[in-house]
Amino acid sequence: MKTPPGIGQYLIRQLHAHGVRHVFGIPGDYVLGFYDLLAASPLRLINTGDEQGAGFAADAYARVRGLGAVCVTYCVGGLKVANTTAEAFAEKSPVVIISGAPGIREREKNPLLHHKVRDFDTQKKVFEQLTIASAVLSDPQTAFPEIDRVLHAALRYKRPVYLELPRDLVTAPGVPHYRTAAVHETSDAKALDAAVDEAVAMINAARRPVILADVEVHRFGLQGEVLRLARKTGIPVAATILGKSVIGEHHPFYLGVYEGAMGRNDVRRHVESSDCLLMLGAFMTDTNLGVFTARLDPARSIYATSEKLSIRYHTYEDVRFKDFLRGLLRAPLRRRAVKSIPRRPAGSHSRSPAAGR
Repeated sequence: MKTPPGIGQYLIRQLHAHGVRHVFGIPGDYVLGFYDLLAASPLRLINTGDEQGAGFAADAYARVRGLGAVCVTYCVGGLKVANTTAEAFAEKSPVVIISGAPGIREREKNPLLHHKVRDFDTQKKVFEQLTIASAVLSDPQTAFPEIDRVLHAALRYKRPVYLELPRDLVTAPGVPHYRTAAVHETSDAKALDAAVDEAVAMINAARRPVILADVEVHRFGLQGEVLRLARKTGIPVAATILGKSVIGEHHPFYLGVYEGAMGRNDVRRHVESSDCLLMLGAFMTDTNLGVFTARLDPARSIYATSEKLSIRYHTYEDVRFKDFLRGLLRAPLRRRAVKSIPRRPAGSHSRSPAAGR
């Protein structure tokens, strides 16, 4: 019988399978065993000046590549990436935080070990508040499915996740498991059909529909689908600040950046006067909404994200964002002439609010 891989090796294998090719971080004694595995793996280690820099680098990598990873030691390193993890959560960036930890056997009788803050699970409790899913890989019986569950959550919700690996279990062989269908991986077929039907009726009846594309279009790699929807229907596309590059600024369907009263008035009027606003992957924050100056009427809106789908005041459960957008592309949407799109005068620059810190 083939010997199953160790927990650390399985984690590396799954990261690679999900497209990760670089891991950022700073080595420390609680994570040195896992660093040895990383150094011998297909993944490239990128050592940064400090852990916070590694966290920001992994965040940027995740936004470009779809999944990032940062590897740090226990508490003295782990708590330094709390800020970068919070940023990744706030802006929907899927980063895997991998932290070493004291070994399970050396925790007996609660010894005072270096870098320990309060209890052995203190760091885990901190990251539970900053991530969409977390796990301590303390049991070889469940380590493999826990890794899969946590990585799936990062990709499903495009938010950071946390994995803690005790140093005496890095090479411990895990127990192979049969993967089942991921939770909420596919849409409920009836709910999807009903949502698409209602959306199609609303779009086709509209005189001035507008697409407002935002950050989740980036995160889920759906720029091509949004462009095809615009071409198919002739519906113009505005972007938000977070989703600014979702469509090229010289594209014939591009309206400009919508940011409420903080942006161009012609773009604002075009978006807010629409009788059917398709908000695709929109993140409804104060910055994205022009410091709460946006005037977007839910009664004239279709709001689709990875976590919610509502059409006017109807909410649909278990409908995935990708499935809904692709359903619209297959649906009998009528095409209309592209006209009356505001154009920014040559040499001018759109205004945007100063970013707060």
